[in-house]
Amino acid sequence: MEVTDVIFRLRLRAKSPSNVEMSGDDQGSGLRHKTGWRRAPDWLRLVPLRRRLVPMGSIIWERDVAEVYDQTYRAKFEPSVLDPVVDLLAGLAGGGPALEFAVGTGRVALPLNARGIAVHGLELSPHMAAQLRAKPGAVAVPVTIGDMTTTRVPGAPFTLVYLVANTIMNVTTQDAQLAVFANAAAQLAPGGCFVVEVIVPQLRRVPPGETARVFTMDPDHVGIETFDDVAGQVAWSHHWIEAAGRMVRHSAPYRYVWPSELDLMARIAGFRLRDRWAGWDRAPFTSDSESEVAVFEKES
Repeated sequence: MEVTDVIFRLRLRAKSPSNVEMSGDDQGSGLRHKTGWRRAPDWLRLVPLRRRLVPMGSIIWERDVAEVYDQTYRAKFEPSVLDPVVDLLAGLAGGGPALEFAVGTGRVALPLNARGIAVHGLELSPHMAAQLRAKPGAVAVPVTIGDMTTTRVPGAPFTLVYLVANTIMNVTTQDAQLAVFANAAAQLAPGGCFVVEVIVPQLRRVPPGETARVFTMDPDHVGIETFDDVAGQVAWSHHWIEAAGRMVRHSAPYRYVWPSELDLMARIAGFRLRDRWAGWDRAPFTSDSESEVAVFEKES
């Protein structure tokens, strides 16, 4: 069965009592939160769409996901996608050292380092960091294992801190997302920049009366998003990935964040908005933009 066949087996309208909560001690599919294990959903039913979610910490990708991450997102490694990212970040670094929050497998850090920028990485998942360390050139990119809400990295102050690929949403409370901004500010030199790449919440794409949408439908990757907690701005991202002859299934919560909310977090942490574009190509950001690249400058 191809991975796309899974879509026809999903029960997107599955319901359960609204007071169902998951224990922090439950174990499941290999996805772990910083605050403990949480049971993964029944994969044929996704997650009950009306479940009340409890507060969570940061998402930690486990080995099964780390091993297939680059293959699943191989399109993001294409020069046409990656070169504009590196161009913009190298220009903002201005020759100074840079710090990547959630460095992952090094998709951005390694080519940025190859441009002559000293890059340090901060990564919560040791499995993702292990994938980076196995790559050519990784010895030049030191990685600290830790949480981007609190961990300080040797080499500060930096002229650039950046967080790409929607990873601000992997921090699943508003207070914790604000802590990410504060942690970036603490490690930046005055006038340094904090860059955040994140999608604009896609609630308008959900049909009336529904709480889920398909955001990826490829032969080897199906992705479904369920909006479970509108008040807390917490949704779940569900993935079925076929890679290296096996099926990897995982589900993760995230907290979506609006552009205006990012701006407020930045102001509280001592930043000002310097630029906002719809993408790394610096296209203008409009009300129809599906993503943003925001540049926040640390005030002197």
